[in-house]
Amino acid sequence: MSVPPRPLLPYVKAALAVAVWGASFVATKVALAELPPMTIVWVRFAVGLLVLGGFVVARGEFRLPEVRDLAYLAMLGFLGITVHQWLQVHGMQTTEATTTAWIVTTIPVFIAVLGVLFLGERLTLFQSLGILVAALGVMVVLGRGDVRSLAWGAGLSVGDMLVFLSAPNWAVFSVLSRRELQRHPPARMMFMVMFFGLLFTTPWLPAEGGLAVLFRVSAPGWVSLAFLGVFCSGLAYVFWYDALRAMPAYHAGSMIYLEPLVAAAVAGVVLGESLTLAALGGGLLIVTGVWMVTFDWRR
Repeated sequence: MSVPPRPLLPYVKAALAVAVWGASFVATKVALAELPPMTIVWVRFAVGLLVLGGFVVARGEFRLPEVRDLAYLAMLGFLGITVHQWLQVHGMQTTEATTTAWIVTTIPVFIAVLGVLFLGERLTLFQSLGILVAALGVMVVLGRGDVRSLAWGAGLSVGDMLVFLSAPNWAVFSVLSRRELQRHPPARMMFMVMFFGLLFTTPWLPAEGGLAVLFRVSAPGWVSLAFLGVFCSGLAYVFWYDALRAMPAYHAGSMIYLEPLVAAAVAGVVLGESLTLAALGGGLLIVTGVWMVTFDWRR
């Protein structure tokens, strides 16, 4: 009996979401040329909250969380939005968009490690080797090809370290999110997480000049902010969760590998960043290692 073909639309949605997230690093770099870091984060997620909230309401998924869930959702918002974006946006002040994208690709590796340490999960020898391969790739990317320099901290910027820390932080957020994903549809949970993240980001605004700084933003800056808010923090999440409902999770996960490639291509055109041999080689090691860690021999 022949297997019916899978619908194409979920795969298109997943690919679009990943492509948008890949380009988000470039948009952030453009916005950083004109605006303080946390102002960018606040505007991005204020707009994203409106877009995502509109979809949640239109689909009849919105309801207020129970009181017992508020503290947990607030913690997720603090980790997944406030802390995560603080690390990435401040890090990107001194590191390249392409480097950021390669490092972020390692998140599944950190999720696997957390599963072993705290959830009692086990890794095969193949997966364990994958962790080592990905770690070597990170060292090559951060060391710009000279792995030995990392031993002395040479060539390693504060921005590199902040971006690197954002990967395990998102892994922690992902693992902790599993509980709430059992209680809420993904888009609704992300809406509530985004609400609390925006709330915790608000105190930074006065220190950076408040929203008055937006009056001096140029047209390219506004395009970047709109892209970050509408597409990266709004539509991309809707597309991604729609795709996850209609396609195998491992198919969606494999598309994450497109993210650094999109970031590199867009950064080359918009920012003039060059794809060095070290970045390409280290990136390929990262992708190979992540594939080894996430590969399921039982499929």
